[in-house]
Amino acid sequence: MLNLDRVRALCAVAQAGSVAAAGRILHVTPSGVSQQLAKLEREVGAVLLEPTGRGVRLTPAGELLARRGDQLLSHASGIEAEIVAMRSEVVGPIRFGAFVTASRLVLPGAVTFLLSRYPVHVTVTEAETEVTLESVSRGRIDIGVVDSWESAPVEIPTELESRLIHRDTADVALPADHPFARSAVVPLSALSAMPWVAWGSGTAFHAWLVRTLRRQGFEPRVDFEASDISTHLAFAAAGLAAALVPRLAVDRPPAGVALVATEPRLHRDIYAVWRADTGGPAVRAGVDAVEAAFGSGEAQDSRSE
Repeated sequence: MLNLDRVRALCAVAQAGSVAAAGRILHVTPSGVSQQLAKLEREVGAVLLEPTGRGVRLTPAGELLARRGDQLLSHASGIEAEIVAMRSEVVGPIRFGAFVTASRLVLPGAVTFLLSRYPVHVTVTEAETEVTLESVSRGRIDIGVVDSWESAPVEIPTELESRLIHRDTADVALPADHPFARSAVVPLSALSAMPWVAWGSGTAFHAWLVRTLRRQGFEPRVDFEASDISTHLAFAAAGLAAALVPRLAVDRPPAGVALVATEPRLHRDIYAVWRADTGGPAVRAGVDAVEAAFGSGEAQDSRSE
């Protein structure tokens, strides 16, 4: 087995051009370098250096070993860094950003878990997915929890790492006396005459609802706008509008509302994202905590597909 210190001595000679110069790089005497190289030659069973004038030069075998040795040392250094990172404690601040539903239903459990196990300070900022992605990219927050609907996918910047942590589905909320209220599935195209309640104009959720319904062949009439799912459900309960409601956002519908699966099905993927250059122990612990919170009973989909 190759001794890394001896390989390092050979690479230093190849870099510096002489044994003496290699000794200065390694902070050892030239005699120490020579001893390491002699042992390395015995290990590999080949001559690695040959005299030339007052110095030495690498033989073909020495050049090969020095070239591969640089790769070997780099690989070993990377492994050591990973081990150090695994040993490192989870400390310091962990800054989360998340869309509304995740902030309300999932992040409290993740934060509670982190505070119970590590000496960390945790903060949460609620914002739309596009804002959260920008905040992570600019280093304003450490971990973002973002969503991407199949019908309106979000592009995650290339400098960010991501992990898929949950898949959600949206149903349509209808007044309980609506003709489709007792149906197992309702074609969205059959609801073209309904007024709708949606998030405010200019938000990603509003744009998603409009785009989704346009794909079903009609222009939705959005008569009501509100930024809270409970308000959407209240308008449906009053018989005033239909709404598209993510299952993650509501476990059981309130009185007067029927939640019906749609055709086509409306799915979204939920990701944890973080900067590739800041994925240390605290970030990894934070991502794991969020994923575990999504996997708990309170974040699970209670209605079958």
